[in-house]
Amino acid sequence: MGFNEMSHAFIAARYYVRLTETFGERGRKAFIHATQYYAEQRGRRMAQRAIRDGAKELTYDVYCQYGEWVNSDEVKAANGHQSEVLSINPDFVLKVNACPWHAQFKKMGLVEAGHEYCKHLDNSICRGFNPYLVYEVSQTLHKSPYCLHTIRNVNFTPDVDRTKKMQYVHNFEYHCAHSYWAYNEVTAAIFGSEGEQLNAQVLKDFEEEYGKEMAEALAKYRYTNFNVCD
Repeated sequence: MGFNEMSHAFIAARYYVRLTETFGERGRKAFIHATQYYAEQRGRRMAQRAIRDGAKELTYDVYCQYGEWVNSDEVKAANGHQSEVLSINPDFVLKVNACPWHAQFKKMGLVEAGHEYCKHLDNSICRGFNPYLVYEVSQTLHKSPYCLHTIRNVNFTPDVDRTKKMQYVHNFEYHCAHSYWAYNEVTAAIFGSEGEQLNAQVLKDFEEEYGKEMAEALAKYRYTNFNVCD
């Protein structure tokens, strides 16, 4: 098994467990902050590429075009990501019926971790892209029959172009490394040497689950600046 959505979710899940077990409520707050930090970095990279390409405005259709990931072959084969658009005008409303991140958190028995992650992720990506867009996640699969995402006042027409620019899509090795090092940075900043020890524990957790080679692949991104686009 290589890098994919499930290994990506595993990193966040283990950080939630380690942080809350070690630091209690402070750990939960650190997890939320780190999730937002990670997501906003992704959004800012998307905005930087859009501006570089001459986008007139950082609108939601442009946000869709500059997304950095697509489902892995494993998830596509298993039909593990299922969603439907409920509305495009005035608000864009997306219903998610199945999701590999939900499946991984559920497999690990971590409902609260999954709910906190998904409640704060996509709206934070959007905030990083353009803080004036209003993106709401009113429910998640972890505690409801489906996820519900609402982006306010989009006012799409049926012919609006949301086609993803595949040249800007990163593989899941990159996304997993970004996730690990974003949580790593925040954890060390808040908790100092104890945070550094926790970071090492999470990397060890990852190695035990996915092997030394994949853990070393994460480690090689240590000095990558995830705040800027490539």
